[in-house]
Amino acid sequence: MTRLHFSLLPALSAVPLLLLAACSAPHIAPPVQAVSKVRVIEEEAPPVVQTPPSGDSFSQPEKVLVEHLKLDLTVDFQQKKLTGRASLRIANKAGTDRLILDTRDLDVRTVTLDDGRATRFTIGEEVPYHGRPMEIEITPETRWVHVDYSTHPDGAALQWLAPEQTAAKKGPFLLTQSQALLARTWVPCQDTPGVRMTYEATVRVPPGLLALMSAENPTRVSADGVYHFKMQQPIPSYLLALAVGILEFRPLGARSGVYAEPPVIDLAAWELADTPKMIDAAEKLWGPYRWGRYDMIILPPSFPYGGMENPRLTFTTPTILARDRSLVSLIAHELAHSWSGNLVTNATWNDFWLNEGFTNYAERRIMESLYGKDAADMLALLGRQDLQAAVDTLGADSPDTALLLDIGDRDPDEVAGDIAYEKGSLFLRTIEEEVGRAKFDPFVRAWFDRHAFRSMNTAQFVAFLRENLLNSQPGLEEKLRIHEWIYEPGVPSNEAKVHSTAFAQVESQIQSLTQGTPAAQLQTTGWTTNQWVHLLRNLPEPLSVARMADLDAAFHFTRSGNYEILNIWLLRAVRSGYEPAWPAVEQFLVSQGRRKFLRPLYTELAKTPAGADRALGIYKKARPGYHPLSQQMVDEILGWSPLS
Repeated sequence: MTRLHFSLLPALSAVPLLLLAACSAPHIAPPVQAVSKVRVIEEEAPPVVQTPPSGDSFSQPEKVLVEHLKLDLTVDFQQKKLTGRASLRIANKAGTDRLILDTRDLDVRTVTLDDGRATRFTIGEEVPYHGRPMEIEITPETRWVHVDYSTHPDGAALQWLAPEQTAAKKGPFLLTQSQALLARTWVPCQDTPGVRMTYEATVRVPPGLLALMSAENPTRVSADGVYHFKMQQPIPSYLLALAVGILEFRPLGARSGVYAEPPVIDLAAWELADTPKMIDAAEKLWGPYRWGRYDMIILPPSFPYGGMENPRLTFTTPTILARDRSLVSLIAHELAHSWSGNLVTNATWNDFWLNEGFTNYAERRIMESLYGKDAADMLALLGRQDLQAAVDTLGADSPDTALLLDIGDRDPDEVAGDIAYEKGSLFLRTIEEEVGRAKFDPFVRAWFDRHAFRSMNTAQFVAFLRENLLNSQPGLEEKLRIHEWIYEPGVPSNEAKVHSTAFAQVESQIQSLTQGTPAAQLQTTGWTTNQWVHLLRNLPEPLSVARMADLDAAFHFTRSGNYEILNIWLLRAVRSGYEPAWPAVEQFLVSQGRRKFLRPLYTELAKTPAGADRALGIYKKARPGYHPLSQQMVDEILGWSPLS
C-alpha cells in the first residue's frame, strides 16, 4: 500500500491547473528452514506454506486451516449490500469439532457443511477493530463449510458511490479496501496475513457494469452482469478486492493494462505508459513476475490511499494523474509489492515492515533503473524527512518507532505508518551500502525466491540474514547494529547517508529566497515534482502573507494540478493565513478522500477555533463522499459524530 510517493520526471515551473475538481495440503512452516526455489506459472497453483498468526485474528489456523475460498455474491446497490455464500475448503489438522472465522458487521443466515446439512454456529462479543468470532460446529471429516450471509450497508471495507460521485456520473460504483483487518467486513474468513488461500468467485452485478477482482479479470462488460474470477496463487485475506462500475480497459503491453471510468481512461493510459518498462526492470532485479498479469484500476477520488497492491489489479488513486507522468513512483511501489508483500508476506501486522520496508527499497531501485540514481536519491531523501517527522511525532523513545511492533489490541492501520516504510527501507539501504550490491542483490532475490507464497516473521528474516549474509563476515552483525535497527526505538546513527545534487540546487534557491530574492527570479527551470516538494517543505516558518503571495504569483501553486505539490502548499496557506488559497483548500478537501492529504489539512485546521469551524463546515459537505476509513479518521480529528 502506498502512503508517500513523489515524482521523478520534470515538471513545469508554472504548475498546471487543477485537473480533478485448489492447493496441496499446507503445513506450519519451521521457524527458519528455507524451502526450495519455487517457479510459478499462471496455470499452476503453488503450494501453500503457513506461518502461525498473531492476535490479529480470532481464528486458530494451526488447528483448522482455510485452504480455498469460493464466493457467490450479488451486488445490491439499492440496499448497499453484498448477499450470497462463502464456501470454505478446510484442512482439519487437529481433528477438532469447531472452525473459527473472523466476522465484523455480517448478517449470517445459515451455515451448512459438505452435503448441505445445517450446522450450529455462534457469534461472539464485539471486540474493537476485530469484530466478532464466529464458531462453527464441524466434524473431523468436514471438508467444506458454506456460510450464507450478507454485508452491512456501513461495512468498513465497502464504499458505495452514487452516480454523481463518479467521473462518468452515469452509474454507481463499489470499491473495497481489505487491509488491514477489513476483509472480515465483507467475507467471513481467517483474516490474518499469516493465512494464505486460493480463491474463486462468481459476482452478479446490474447490467452495464463491469466487475473486477484481485484475480483473473475480464476486459469487457458481460451482457448478463455475471462475472467469474479465479486466483490460483494463494494470497492472504487482506488482498481480497472487488470493484464494480462503468469501466473501460486499455492495454499498456502484453501483460499489463489499466481500467478506468470513460472520462479518465485515455489520460490514465497515457500517464501509466511506462508500466511495462517497470515490470521489466523489477524482473531484472528480483526475479520473474509470478502473477500472470499486472493491471491497474484508477478509482474514484474517494479511494482512501495512494495505491493498494491487490494482486493482478492494483487499486490506484486518480490523484497520480498529473498530466506529466511525474507521480509514477507510486506504480513502481505497488508493482514492487508483487515481490515484497504479495509473494512474501508479513506473517503478522507486527511484522509490517517486511512488507513496506522491502517495498520502499525495491521501488527506489526500480526507479533508479529507469530514471537514474539522483531521481531515486530524491525519493530516499524525502522519505528520510518523512521518517524524521514520524519519529518527532511519536517520540524517539516510543516503541512504535521500532521496526518490529507490538500492536496489541490497537488498529494496525493506525499504528503502522512511516516507520515501517521509511525506517525499513533505510535499514535495507544501510546493509546494502555496507556489503555492496554484488552481495545484497542476490540476498534480496533469494529472500523472495526461497519464501515465495509464504508468510514470514521478523525472527525468520533475521535468521535468514545471518545464514546468508552476516555469518560470512565475523563482526558484521554488530557493525550494522541489526538488533538496534529492528528491536529498538529511534534511528541508529550508522544509517546510510544520501546526497542529491538536485536537492542541493533547491537549497541554494531557498537561501536566495530568504535573502530577499523575489520568487520570480529563482532558478527553477526543469525542476521535478520532488524538487518542488523539497522547496515547499523546507521554506522557513512562518511565511508571511506577502511572501506567500509572491510565491503564488511566480509559480501558481494554488492552482496546481499536482496533488503532492498542492497538498503541501495548502498546508502552508492554512498556517500562514493566506486567504486567497482558501477556496482551493475547500475544493481540495471536497474533491478527493485520500487519507494522506486529508489528515494533515484537517489536523492543521483543527488547531484554532476559527479553523475548526471552517473544517467542520467543509467536512459536512465532504463526508458523504469519503471512504469509511477516511470518515473514521476525520471524525476523530474533529471530534465529530454523525449523530451530533
